[in-house]
Amino acid sequence: MALSEMPLPDRIILALGSLAGLLGVALAAAAAHLAPTGSLQTAAQFLLVHAGPLLALGGLSGSGRLRTGPARLAAAGLVLGLVLFSGDLALRALAQMPLFPMAAPTGGILLMLGWALAALAALLPARA
Repeated sequence: MALSEMPLPDRIILALGSLAGLLGVALAAAAAHLAPTGSLQTAAQFLLVHAGPLLALGGLSGSGRLRTGPARLAAAGLVLGLVLFSGDLALRALAQMPLFPMAAPTGGILLMLGWALAALAALLPARA
């Protein structure tokens, strides 16, 4: 299946996975040069660790190898979790302000939920 034939939601997941990788590299560089705290490095690591799984979820869902509903929900949980967790850590490190109270813990819970949904998507048979 050509990428252009893949459903739009799955192409968006692939784009967001790529963006997570890009931002992870950028934050890692910023952490090495700008921020003396470990928070920015942690945000970068989380983005980089989750970029590959997002690419896998988008590719496997778009090709029909994973059940699309749970795979897309898993990807949504991972993306939203990354925005809240890494976004809060990065904003605290770079601007000395939080995203909002409890953003990082909420993001962490969403990341765990995303991983649980990814496991569910892997266990459910793909639809023919």
